[in-house]
Amino acid sequence: MTKRILIPTDFSKNALNAARFALDLYLNQQCEFYFLHVFYPRNFTTSKLFIPEVGSEEYETAKSKAENGMKKFIEMLKLHGSSSNKTFVTIIEFNYLSESMKNLIAKKDIDLVVMGTQGATSSKGIIFGSNTVLTIEKIRECPILAVPADYQFTTLKELVFPTDFKDVFKRKELQYLMEIAKWHNAAVSVLHVSKKDASLNTKQKDNKILLQEILGDLNHSFHTLTNNSVAEGLTAFVESRKSDMIAFINRKHFFFGSVFSKPLVKEIGYDTTVPILALH
Repeated sequence: MTKRILIPTDFSKNALNAARFALDLYLNQQCEFYFLHVFYPRNFTTSKLFIPEVGSEEYETAKSKAENGMKKFIEMLKLHGSSSNKTFVTIIEFNYLSESMKNLIAKKDIDLVVMGTQGATSSKGIIFGSNTVLTIEKIRECPILAVPADYQFTTLKELVFPTDFKDVFKRKELQYLMEIAKWHNAAVSVLHVSKKDASLNTKQKDNKILLQEILGDLNHSFHTLTNNSVAEGLTAFVESRKSDMIAFINRKHFFFGSVFSKPLVKEIGYDTTVPILALH
């Protein structure tokens, strides 16, 4: 079955790197890649509610600049050399990024969104840019894969899946994680980070058994780590094992219940050096 991948781009180096990562990740899969760029005319401001008309000089200048940028972006991407079984579709719109993405996900039945973690105006020291965090928090129709700046694709050996076992798992939530692991013959390491008591209650034990049943014959293992911070524990685990990706279920409530005050993506967004797959 053909996979449909949406890649938002601002034509930055990081966006190009994320697109190259996606091509390598889906090297042996039949795919349709949709490259989306949203543009804003030079004097467009939301505060002044100035909306240029189609055909106006400002609108057409901004659109032309975007079209040239997309053309160069695709030319550079094709030099990567792994697009023989891939279809490229380019989309340029005057719109808000999240709005355009939601429309495309619904219209094209997108399977996955892949984006870089920093844009052209990224701030030093911040790994996850605002657009990436906003996308992971707001887009819930399909999984989101965020690729850190300059991260080079290597053969996937281990995917880390952090969980507190407090919620019942659904097979469809884990489908994409399992597919990627199978495609690359990678292991899934389930990680439980506990602040103090590492023992599980009856409900957590039942959910753990359910997760084991869902993963089935997939190469997987369970690990427990005691740490005051989920982010620090997860980062240390990934670094010590040289894991290749973190995947987590991005539920509507805060990750790990009310124990932590921030969603997981914001906690680890300043520390992670590997791609993050947000499942829904």
